[in-house]
Amino acid sequence: MKDQQTPKYIQLKQEILSWIVTAQFKPHDRLPSENEIARRFKMSRQTVRQALGDLEQDGWLYRTQGKGTFVAESQTAVDRKSSPIGMTIGMITTHISDYIFPTIVRGVESSLRERGARMLLASTDNEKSKERDSLESMLHEPLAGLIIEPTKSAEGNPNFDFFLALDARQIPYVMLNERYTDVDAPCLKVDDELGGYRAADYLLRMGHERIAGFFKTDDYQGVHRMRGFLRAFRERKQPVAADWVVRYSSEEKTSRPLEALERMLEREAEERPTAIFCYNDELAVRMLDIIRRRGLSVPDDLSMIGFDDSNLAVATEVKLTTIVHPKTSMGADAVELLMKLITQRTPRGSWKDVVYEPTLVERESVKDLKEKNA
Repeated sequence: MKDQQTPKYIQLKQEILSWIVTAQFKPHDRLPSENEIARRFKMSRQTVRQALGDLEQDGWLYRTQGKGTFVAESQTAVDRKSSPIGMTIGMITTHISDYIFPTIVRGVESSLRERGARMLLASTDNEKSKERDSLESMLHEPLAGLIIEPTKSAEGNPNFDFFLALDARQIPYVMLNERYTDVDAPCLKVDDELGGYRAADYLLRMGHERIAGFFKTDDYQGVHRMRGFLRAFRERKQPVAADWVVRYSSEEKTSRPLEALERMLEREAEERPTAIFCYNDELAVRMLDIIRRRGLSVPDDLSMIGFDDSNLAVATEVKLTTIVHPKTSMGADAVELLMKLITQRTPRGSWKDVVYEPTLVERESVKDLKEKNA
């Protein structure tokens, strides 16, 4: 409550509303008295009365003569009817208009529209603070359920209190691509470790031995893809040079991996990698620019595998070999699973994750070195 431009009663109203949506005060709990609130926030009773009056008018509070002010029944309480018609489903994703995310969102939106339900969409821009804002905004709405893609899942969950608030308000939710380790919710995801393994295994079977991997490790997708990549080498008892496994954060994605590749390509031909595996297709396309500037080509001088089978995989003159992400079907499957949680009133913990088996699409970005050496 430090905003000097917003009227004090509005600031107080937002503060009290945050108590409610995060379940600090549950339905029919009595709020502190006007005097107690006034003392706590150093405001006049008139300001407190105005804030409480607005919240009562909005349906968040009710007063009982001689007893005080109480939290009303949940604004997000929804009749768990068998039909989804008229339901509002929230979706929070890291991005809306970039990369594979529009396709996932379309899968959700199309499936909800077919059922007569409405989608409320928010983006975190891959920032924890914006995820918190999105969760709080969603809790102000009459949601039947929520689909959430965690933000930087490998960096912990500072917004755990809002997930507890979802539980307290009995709002079912499912997670996409990964989950926070402290959240008990069904998750729809690719088997990323198997995907990383299959990419490395394919390159090794093609006769490549000097293979570099690039992994964004502030989300668990990148961590698991790296584990699978390394497992393929361990099974062959083949070592991997430490400086050929490049880990980076979201903020470093346009610098650190590209600079690392530049250094690798400065070496003599017999010392540089013959193949690289990229965390996703977006990075792979950026890598192509580095390779071209060096006067090299894919796959003649350097083979390459991406991940996600996005539109970018076939957008350049080099068509990428890549691992498939289900995208549209993941969005539709998320809606189907969420509807079961809503209409069947089944506890989230009783549902199994939906795990998609990764498949590799062979295109022209990988050279078979076995044929060269035959």
